[in-house]
Amino acid sequence: MADISSLPKRSTIGKELPSLDTCGATAGEEAKETPDIRLKAASEDSPGTRTSTQLALPAVENGLAPPSPRVTISTQSSPGTLSRSSSQAYSVQAPDEDDDCYHVRATYARLDHEGVPGDGYEEGIERTRTRVVSSYSMNDGKEQTVSDLSEKEVQVLRSLDRYGSLEFSSAAHHDARLALLPASPLRRDLSRVKLSSRSAPASPPEVRAPPQLRKLPKDKENERIDKWDRMMRVSTRDNGGNIAAWTFDERKGRKLRSRLYKGVPDRWRGAAWWSVIEGVAHGLGRLSSRPAADHLQRRYFELVDQPSTFDIQIDLDVPRTITGHVLFHTRYGLGQRSLFHVLHCFSLHCSECGYVQGMGPIAATFLCYLQPERAYSCMVRLHDDFHMHSVFQPGFPGLLENLFVQERIMERMLPDVYSSFGKNMISSTAYATKWYITLFANVVPFQTQLRIWDAFLYEGPDLMVVMAASILWALRADYLASPDATFETILSLLSSYFVPEDENLLMTWIRHTLDDKKLREDMTRWRSEWTTLVERGESARALL
Repeated sequence: MADISSLPKRSTIGKELPSLDTCGATAGEEAKETPDIRLKAASEDSPGTRTSTQLALPAVENGLAPPSPRVTISTQSSPGTLSRSSSQAYSVQAPDEDDDCYHVRATYARLDHEGVPGDGYEEGIERTRTRVVSSYSMNDGKEQTVSDLSEKEVQVLRSLDRYGSLEFSSAAHHDARLALLPASPLRRDLSRVKLSSRSAPASPPEVRAPPQLRKLPKDKENERIDKWDRMMRVSTRDNGGNIAAWTFDERKGRKLRSRLYKGVPDRWRGAAWWSVIEGVAHGLGRLSSRPAADHLQRRYFELVDQPSTFDIQIDLDVPRTITGHVLFHTRYGLGQRSLFHVLHCFSLHCSECGYVQGMGPIAATFLCYLQPERAYSCMVRLHDDFHMHSVFQPGFPGLLENLFVQERIMERMLPDVYSSFGKNMISSTAYATKWYITLFANVVPFQTQLRIWDAFLYEGPDLMVVMAASILWALRADYLASPDATFETILSLLSSYFVPEDENLLMTWIRHTLDDKKLREDMTRWRSEWTTLVERGESARALL
């Protein structure tokens, strides 16, 4: 099952809230002053003090890009003194809130106000687990503008790929082995195969380095961008006239699915995901029966200041979530703070699900393209409309349902793999849990994950089952169904980080499989059968 750390009831962390220095601190620094911020109620402003923060934001493409970490700070306050506007979000501890949970929440809120030096190119320092305490000084009332790029910033920016991944750390980012997902089996559509009897190597050749990004020819890429330019239409604008949401041109609706499978141009991905998730593309008529997007975004800002018993565990997981991406590289940087807030709010959305580790990579992926309040809204949509509630529930009933459907496909179409797994006592939960809980984040290259999500947000949960089947199909004949395959070789292979030899061929195979109406009907029937088995208490014997 999923590797989910238990939430500690109490830690040994002290009870004093640190004063954080915007100019940075080291773990060995002594505090000149340690103000007890919890004693400062929101209404207790000191007369004559003023603290303000402005975010100097670049132009937002399509109205949906996350804000830049560039910060301009202007302040006139004494060290250790916070104004009402900056302290009201975290200066009051909830009556039943654990001290350590409050410390975590207050630290993130304060760093939202102060910012973090070196955001995006420095590692940053740990504050919540070590209770680093430093002097609080804001340049004695002088205005500080972070504008000129340092040599290190330039070096990091030059090392980024087009998606924001740090290329110099990408190799170290993957703990699992890299395995090639061969293209030749994917040239044949899913169909029932004969039992295999030939010997083969235990696993495919190991990939020695992360794959190079697939780059379309410039004219082809521009052609796709132009098509999306013509297909997207402004849906709503805010009071300032800025674009708030997009929709799809109804005349080009029949081309939407095809274009999603071909991959959304990165500049349009945030707008496309938001529009598809909100049901505009489907015309499903679900908007009347669920909270409006504006309501969910307002709800995000309400929940940010409420206590959560999961804050300590979320804080532990945030710094190890896709740290190879520049947005999440710096401890307590803009990306990590946004990720904490989204997960904090989402842990309060459903008391039954709370928080599990698989939520982190999903929220982080949304934050690469959407503002935090919209990322939270998308998480709620996945929970409510894409059956992720049952995947995140204790016991992971939705995960087991997906595995049941996957095994029925294996039993019908890949009987040799199904037989090999039974002979070697391979449980589907042993290798596929991470696939479904994280929606294939950190299982395939980031650009491949984005392509999968482009189609998943349109197709729904069945696509993830077919994606799992594509891995088994591609590795079937030569490795998984080989008479030489063993428990160790199969699990080692299926725990790999999969690098598709041909990403376009993979997406075409998935699309053709989901085009099979008979298979889609069977998948729906198998889900109903699983529900019946659960009601009868017979589900435990239904899986490998």
